[in-house]
Amino acid sequence: MQCLAYNGRKFFARAGGPTFRPVPARPMNSAARLAPRALYEEVAERLRQRIFSGELAPGDWIDELKIADELGISRTPLREALKVLAAEGLVTMKVRRGAYVTETSGKDLADVYHLLALLETDAAQAVALHADAAGRAELAALHAELEAAVGDAARFFALNEAFHLRLLELADNRWRLQMVQDLRKVMKLHRRHSLQKAGRLQASLAEHRALMQAIAARDGAAAAACMQAHFQSGLEAAS
Repeated sequence: MQCLAYNGRKFFARAGGPTFRPVPARPMNSAARLAPRALYEEVAERLRQRIFSGELAPGDWIDELKIADELGISRTPLREALKVLAAEGLVTMKVRRGAYVTETSGKDLADVYHLLALLETDAAQAVALHADAAGRAELAALHAELEAAVGDAARFFALNEAFHLRLLELADNRWRLQMVQDLRKVMKLHRRHSLQKAGRLQASLAEHRALMQAIAARDGAAAAACMQAHFQSGLEAAS
């Protein structure tokens, strides 16, 4: 009896024509399973947090040898991580000079805030008009945490970002959310310093209160106006 293979199946030639005999599926072995997070991604996240915390400031040269030694890795995953951060706009690669934390000009910052204002103003209007009671309650809870964190700038900063990202999730446009997440990474190069300016944290909180009132009233136009004003004030503080 002759065995014929076709597209992963076996046919056995017999008198009267081939007979199909299925081949049992092989169990998935460990090598075929999804691998854990790649090393370069972990390295990128560590560098990202150093940049956001200010440990690596705009304009700083990134010493690849020193960082690779600190992390106990070769330069290959480090260089892959730097490519990721360069694509995000957080790192600038300079020919024959290496990698530097990105320095943004006044125009760069204004452009980022302009785009964020357009995207998040639209999202605020959508949430005010369409979010359900559970979604509005989530935003109210985050706002309450912001109120309680007014004396802690670092916690306020984290909660403020969580509030904005949750609002975008509730607005239910994944493309807008992805664009905002990318833009906010660049904005965070300066955002922490803007919140630390005298009176800015309290002003930001007041702007959030007005936004929450508009969302609670289901007033889309007012919510959009509040978000627009929020970003305008933020840009003035960051400039």
